[in-house]
Amino acid sequence: MNFKINSLCFFTLTVLLATSAHAKLTSDDKKQTEQVTTTALNNQKPNIVIFYVDDLGYGDLSSYGMKQAQTPNIDALAAEGIRFTDAHSSAATCTPSRYSLLTGQYAFRNNAAILPGDAPLIIDHTKPTLPKMLQKAGYKTGVVGKWHLGLGDGFVDWNKAVKPGPIELGFDYSFLIPATADRVPTVFLENHHVVNLDPNDPITVSYEKRIGNRPVGTEHPELLKMSADLQHSNTIVDGVSRIGWMAGGKSAEWKDEEFPFVFTNKAIEFINSSKSEPFMLFFPFSDIHVPRVPNKMFAGKSGMGPRGDAILQMDWMSGQIIDELKKQGLYDNTLIIFSSDNGPVMDDGYGDQAEELRGEHDPAAGYRGGKYSAYEAGTRVPMIITYPEGIKNNGDSNALVSQIDIYKSLAELAGVKLDNSEAIDSKNMLPAFLDAKESGRTDMLEESFTLAIRSGKWKYISPFNGTTPDWLANKTAIENGLKTEPQLFDLSKDRNEQHNVADKYPKLVFSLRAKIEKIKARK
Repeated sequence: MNFKINSLCFFTLTVLLATSAHAKLTSDDKKQTEQVTTTALNNQKPNIVIFYVDDLGYGDLSSYGMKQAQTPNIDALAAEGIRFTDAHSSAATCTPSRYSLLTGQYAFRNNAAILPGDAPLIIDHTKPTLPKMLQKAGYKTGVVGKWHLGLGDGFVDWNKAVKPGPIELGFDYSFLIPATADRVPTVFLENHHVVNLDPNDPITVSYEKRIGNRPVGTEHPELLKMSADLQHSNTIVDGVSRIGWMAGGKSAEWKDEEFPFVFTNKAIEFINSSKSEPFMLFFPFSDIHVPRVPNKMFAGKSGMGPRGDAILQMDWMSGQIIDELKKQGLYDNTLIIFSSDNGPVMDDGYGDQAEELRGEHDPAAGYRGGKYSAYEAGTRVPMIITYPEGIKNNGDSNALVSQIDIYKSLAELAGVKLDNSEAIDSKNMLPAFLDAKESGRTDMLEESFTLAIRSGKWKYISPFNGTTPDWLANKTAIENGLKTEPQLFDLSKDRNEQHNVADKYPKLVFSLRAKIEKIKARK
């Protein structure tokens, strides 16, 4: 282990390696319940940075096989740390994945779904969260980037303090866009307040009817930087038509091309203001979610259109933050987790020619489906972990892990004992997070518009008997995996999920269905 004598690492693996009985545990339950609670070797706890990209597919990094463009900063993390080949977002869409990451609970427990831009906060701010847990361990916590977990308690007055929100969930500092870049309000929110708001030009937002006098996409296509479908053709801001209508707030409007500098600078400011104490930075990117409007530094550089350019922009932003950690002498004692909130999507409402310009590039790297899908590409995402002072063995790991496990794994890292009712779906995967040779889960739930489960080599997808939303049904390029019959795949022979063998193994189907029901009943 590459420890520095004068800055010993604070993490559970030290104890695990010293105790052979624990080092050899493979059962998920034993890993969760029998870990030795650690105590600090000194006061220098590791910093934590979570890079959370939006809509980045398993094959969208050069370290995961992309050949059309290079992502050198993320590739460097992969070379130095652990590159996971069977890691998963908790769900195949963004709001549910974020909910699970911050609560350690599956999103179906709160009916979490993709939210409109004016939705109330979907996480109960009176309950435990990942940042609150780390605050208990003495961490300063910050979030910079895309939020999309709702704000307020049912009605948001954007001209006053907007709360509850990230601060009430345990973040000491927040700088974010309220939802996604394709939704109004198109403003930055710092802590509780809209940035640069003129009180004489108050903001009003509606998702029900047209308000204000800004032009809309359906009437003024000549003002648009790119065409959009009907859902994305309401108020135009910065040459892009959005979902919803917005009036006022002209001085507070963002410019999409400035995102990489605004977010990166705010993250660096947080690091510099927090470097005297352990900190956790949650950095959820707006990239590569639509609308893809990369800065001129990256526009046209990938050869794959705005989507590819946005990947280059994301890599550059990551590199800037990593370089700052190194500049401040913090990098070696920082655990970095890099991943994506769900699988890839090409056409997601705007005419940026993502599909036409991708060439031979396969964002899903051969896996079936994509964002929104119950098939593997819906949740199988790139995941890289680096921690120079803490990783025992780097390289590729085939451990089955879920982002929902980040909660309990970081609690173990920080030495925080959790209540039994806290993060009930999360499992302690810290050994696998710090050692490429360690095993991961045996079973793992996957959420989309139905539930699926991975168990060993098997993948079972529950039948879907509901009504597919019109907007999802219209995305014909994405196989959503929603079928009325059960689906069972042997991923060891059929990684692309082409051969449904449910009829051949009725007892296994029954068993896997029962496992899902047992998870659903957990309290």
